[in-house]
Amino acid sequence: MEQNENKSMEENQIDTTNTEEESYDADLTKPAQPPMKNTRKSNSKRSGLFSGMIGGIISAGIVTVLFTSNVIPIDTNEDSSNSLSVQEERDPGIVTTMSVDNEEITSSNIEEVSEAVVGVINLKRQSIWTTSEEAGAGSGIIYKKEDGKAYIVTNQHVVDGAEEVEIVLSNDERLPAKVLGSDELSDLAILEVDGGKINKVANLGSSSDIKIGETVLAIGNPLGMEFANSLTKGIVSGLNRSVSVDTNSDGVADWITEVIQTDAAINPGNSGGALVDAEGNVIGINSMKVARQEVEGIGFAIPIDSALPIMEQLETDGEVSRPFIGISTASLNQVPPQYRSNIELPEEVEEAMVIADVEQGSPADQAGLKQFDVITKINGENVTSILELRKYMYSETAVGDTVMLEIYRDGEKHDIELTLTDRETI
Repeated sequence: MEQNENKSMEENQIDTTNTEEESYDADLTKPAQPPMKNTRKSNSKRSGLFSGMIGGIISAGIVTVLFTSNVIPIDTNEDSSNSLSVQEERDPGIVTTMSVDNEEITSSNIEEVSEAVVGVINLKRQSIWTTSEEAGAGSGIIYKKEDGKAYIVTNQHVVDGAEEVEIVLSNDERLPAKVLGSDELSDLAILEVDGGKINKVANLGSSSDIKIGETVLAIGNPLGMEFANSLTKGIVSGLNRSVSVDTNSDGVADWITEVIQTDAAINPGNSGGALVDAEGNVIGINSMKVARQEVEGIGFAIPIDSALPIMEQLETDGEVSRPFIGISTASLNQVPPQYRSNIELPEEVEEAMVIADVEQGSPADQAGLKQFDVITKINGENVTSILELRKYMYSETAVGDTVMLEIYRDGEKHDIELTLTDRETI
């Protein structure tokens, strides 16, 4: 700053010098003037001195008036530049933008759906001598009220192992809840409560209509009921994300779930809460987040369109009916070395799934499948893991369908036909 100011002063000085030189050169072109008398010089000096004194008095008077009237403020601060910085920092320059941004969200609808999001308390007894105590807490959504009952959807892992379940309404009132059914693969559970004190029911939207970049809100109870009905805002970061899930905690993924990705904060306790659009329609059920130190803002919700058929089955039947084969398998590279000699395959087969066990009386048993048979295809679709086999079966087939498996046994290819059943029919 000082360099710029010094440069400017130097430029001004140069300009002034040039002007004086031009004036001097111009005087050289004028004819010479006769010498002036001494009396005239003396009078001129006295006149100049008198004029200077009058001018100085007038200038001093003007400056005094300006200071006393505060037109020129007297600065008592030693560093006036700091005062200017503080003033600029206090300028609320983003208030208008935030106000406009929030106008897209319908506050009345958000308030209604917030009242329909409840706390879900998992209660367990530590011993037969004690009463039930809170073992965990999550969130749930009241999605239906009918015939004096209200129905709540939450995550299966929220109520897993509970001996008793309670819900906590937005006014902090607690109601006992009954678990009608739960499903481990979809991570969904349905609760039933007395509907007499339920006043708000969430409006279910459609997850098929949402777009990446659309504003969404996550509503739930992060870290338990202390922060009940918290609301976080974000966008839809991704659609149809495939996330591998280990449902039996054996360290191996045994299911793939399709989810909505969002950067709206989803914390422990938000599970089972609502992911809603700007109009307050539920488009997803908050389920999980990526919890790694190097990751920020990656949360997932079960799309409401995928959840609804499962919710209906859990509400009416208490479980989800899925087609069943009756085998346990391992990928080729997971087979222990001592058993690899039992497997013969042509060189072109590099990926497949090896049958480790066949359940007695199952469709696989009835179709003649055996241990160490290698499955490569189902209905012409390549399968290399139990994950891919389940995904195909649960999305493309139903109980009672007949499927064709391509297998290798003792190095030879066979086509095995079997009829899918429900596990309960065994």
